[in-house]
Amino acid sequence: MRHHIHHLAHKPSANLIMTPPFILVFLLLTQVITATTAGQRYANITRGTTLTAQGSPSSWLSPSGDFALGFYPLDSDTSLFLLAVWYDSTSPKAVVWSANRDAPVAAGSTLQLTSDGRLSLKDQDGKQVWNAGAANASFAALLDTGNLVLAASSSNFLWQSFDFPTDTLLPGQVLTQGSSLRSQLTDSDTSDGRFQLVAQTDGNLVLYPLALPTGNQYVAYWSTGTTGSGNQLVYNETGSLYYAVSNGTIVGISPTSTYSTGNFYQRARLDPDGVFRQYIYPKNGTAGGSLRKTWNAVAKVPLDICRDLVVENVGSGVCGFNSYCSSDGDQTRINCMCPPQYSFIDPDKKYKGCKQDFLQICEGYNPGEFELIPVDNVDWPYYDYEYYTNVDQDRCAQYCLEDCFCVVAIFWSNDGGCWKKRQPLAHGRMGSYVDRRALIKVSKSNASLTLPPGPVTTITKKQRTPMNRVGSALLWCSGFLNLILVALMSVTVLGHRRKRGQMLQRQTSMSVVNLRVFSYQELEEATNGFKDELGRGAFGVVYKGVLASNIRTDIAVKRLDRLLHLDNDKEFTNEVRSIGQTHHKNLVKLIGYCDEGSHRLLVYEYMSNGALTGFLFGDVKLQWEQRVQIILGIARGLLYLHEECSTPIVHCDIKPQNVLLDDKFVARISDFGLAKLLKSDHTRTITGIRGTRGYVAPEWFKSMAITKKVDVYSFGVMMLEIICCRKNLETEIGEVEEEEPVLVYWAYDCYKDGRLDLLMKNDEEAMSDSSRVGRFVTVAIWCIQEDPSLRPSMHMVTQMLEGAVPVPMPPDISSSASSR
Repeated sequence: MRHHIHHLAHKPSANLIMTPPFILVFLLLTQVITATTAGQRYANITRGTTLTAQGSPSSWLSPSGDFALGFYPLDSDTSLFLLAVWYDSTSPKAVVWSANRDAPVAAGSTLQLTSDGRLSLKDQDGKQVWNAGAANASFAALLDTGNLVLAASSSNFLWQSFDFPTDTLLPGQVLTQGSSLRSQLTDSDTSDGRFQLVAQTDGNLVLYPLALPTGNQYVAYWSTGTTGSGNQLVYNETGSLYYAVSNGTIVGISPTSTYSTGNFYQRARLDPDGVFRQYIYPKNGTAGGSLRKTWNAVAKVPLDICRDLVVENVGSGVCGFNSYCSSDGDQTRINCMCPPQYSFIDPDKKYKGCKQDFLQICEGYNPGEFELIPVDNVDWPYYDYEYYTNVDQDRCAQYCLEDCFCVVAIFWSNDGGCWKKRQPLAHGRMGSYVDRRALIKVSKSNASLTLPPGPVTTITKKQRTPMNRVGSALLWCSGFLNLILVALMSVTVLGHRRKRGQMLQRQTSMSVVNLRVFSYQELEEATNGFKDELGRGAFGVVYKGVLASNIRTDIAVKRLDRLLHLDNDKEFTNEVRSIGQTHHKNLVKLIGYCDEGSHRLLVYEYMSNGALTGFLFGDVKLQWEQRVQIILGIARGLLYLHEECSTPIVHCDIKPQNVLLDDKFVARISDFGLAKLLKSDHTRTITGIRGTRGYVAPEWFKSMAITKKVDVYSFGVMMLEIICCRKNLETEIGEVEEEEPVLVYWAYDCYKDGRLDLLMKNDEEAMSDSSRVGRFVTVAIWCIQEDPSLRPSMHMVTQMLEGAVPVPMPPDISSSASSR
């Protein structure tokens, strides 16, 4: 086991360890209760005071307004809530404590300081979900430290949330022996997760992976290796975070106060990926210097969980079975990836691992149907079932290819080692420290996974004896008579139900896909008469609105004015239903629709940061790492549309204006599925071309079929724009007149001449990551090939971007540059 422990020579100040990290309650009593627009600012919360989910106010604020206590919505529909404390002055907001993480409550639930002085959370049916505190608390208060307290009339604390942390510590908070933090399951699922940070009673501070759903501990993957009584994890008021040992030694996570709490909001969180990180957020524009006005990770343990989470006998690893993880030195998140021709079982819960997208069974196994793809610096270090020495790579590959059980061979060139592995693969990792090459078996035909035929289909004509035929005939006749009787009964029953069924059909079909049917009046009121315009596109105008029935449920309403071929309600409803069945974290979610008379509108979740365009070509530009994650997010969203949703969708208008950013700057593709609402024929007239100038694939202008590859082309153009923060079509670029005005051609010239530095001019962050810049530019050039057959699929694009497969040299595009 690897430990990243720093023993410092000096002893911690006694004040940092022994002084209770809470402000005096009498300061609260001097505050004045003040109403605010977001909630109410309270000096204290008296007995009988009640807070209602979706009621008014929606939260109680600390005296400074930095923290809020209340019902925190878990989704855009605000249908489920956590009773939580969160940072209310940051964007995004950050939950720092919750009472009911495993049992979210619905609208109408209440929090009350009862008449006997307890905090009581009841659901919408009045059933108590959670309670806290001993009887006779005189009041409750949310302090400016983020600590929720119940206090007696003497101002002594009878109960405090700091003693019952969930996954987060705040400055002024101590994790004492016997206490722990537990991660939530995923970023969107707040239930108990797969990792735990424990301040053990033996004095050791330990990070454990957990088995779900039981929560039993596997072998630790990080610890301080300390012993003693009185040890505690301290997050002091100045922003230092360290483990204080009773003998005077401290083990530093962030032992010195580099970022003061006066200039930065702070928190330390055990994240869903098992890493304990310290985050800071600049309180004003100048405090952060080069730091973004968001939550920035500045310290973490372990340093690389992909490398350090080592459990030899059980468990799947960080990212799940049949996957592998890489941190790439990123402070914020690890990256979970699937091998070639594998895909995530659940893209929203990647810890569940990956599955093969092709069939590999021993019955009828033919080695000629498979090949091995080499991926450098990848290994699954456990569960080998066969090992060879003194072989070369070709022989290692041959051994795996001829073995129907083998799914991966790991080759080590140093001593000619070859390890064969079968499913499930566990503890996969990728990094420069992995001096192995994975030879991953894939299908040459990339056939989709199908079940082998059942016993009935294996019966041949020779096996059907005359008795078989007689029995089959009798059974067939009997079945036919039964069908006639059932049909007669059905006609009678259906006659009575037909009218009622027609009335309910539309509402029922929408409920299946969880879409809400709005009236035009509702949307007119929600948008204040369609006054706040967000933008205009190929399909109409988009307006911002707020649903009257919910608290701060912002929506975007798209008024459709170009429906050229849908002449009846059923056709429109079917298309909307198809869009409503499409769910992915990189797609904008459709909430509902309106189809009333001549009014046809779509209601989407509101994306607070607007279109990607504003962060590429304006004064405010995203940092390189943010742009990388946006490119990956768009690629995964397109992959889902093309290959993973129930009905494949070709977008036909991929461009930065149709990529929106949520409050966490996650890329969300918009307007998918709307191409079907236009004329279905793919005319080659200029007026019939779908898409936007500069992003349109060449086949739109030729007598060629329109396929998913038109989106791949547009994605390649947009990739170059995101990489360079420049528009594809400009009248001029920079100050040098000789520079190519069309970005895609200029980018290719820079790539061909080995001058990517010209593309990334003045972007030092990107150039420090030159290998990934080169890989991304190469992938983009593959995507913009004029011949659609040369362009990779979005599955291959995603694999190349993630580094799961090598990126070969692309063909020369100069032959397709006649329009330059």
